[in-house]
Amino acid sequence: MPLSDHEQRMLEQMERALYAEDPKFATALEGTELRTYSRKRVYQAIVGFLVGIGLLMGGMVAQFIALSVVGFLVMLGCAVVAVTGWRRTPPGGAAPARGAAPGRRQPRGQRQRRSMMTRIEERWQRRREERDD
Repeated sequence: MPLSDHEQRMLEQMERALYAEDPKFATALEGTELRTYSRKRVYQAIVGFLVGIGLLMGGMVAQFIALSVVGFLVMLGCAVVAVTGWRRTPPGGAAPARGAAPGRRQPRGQRQRRSMMTRIEERWQRRREERDD
């Protein structure tokens, strides 16, 4: 259902006010910067994993065990970075639904984000009420 003209104007006002008040926070809410950073980090971890495979194989061919161990540790570290970076990447900038997965507990960062958004919405409502009075 599309927004009415009045609702669109209100939304634009809210966006402008948010950008004026805290532009850094507003861009963080967009999520594109975070997605780009997370993807870049995952790709770097994949390249590091391939380098680790090369070190592991090179150590085996040269029969130099220390190089093989270093290669394995590089692979392991890069795999951990890639998996954790992939899980943290927000899907398309969408916030998780409030009613999604009621049995699962949300991670701490998401709970804080929701409460922060609630506080922002409350402040916005108070400003509107003060302006109307």
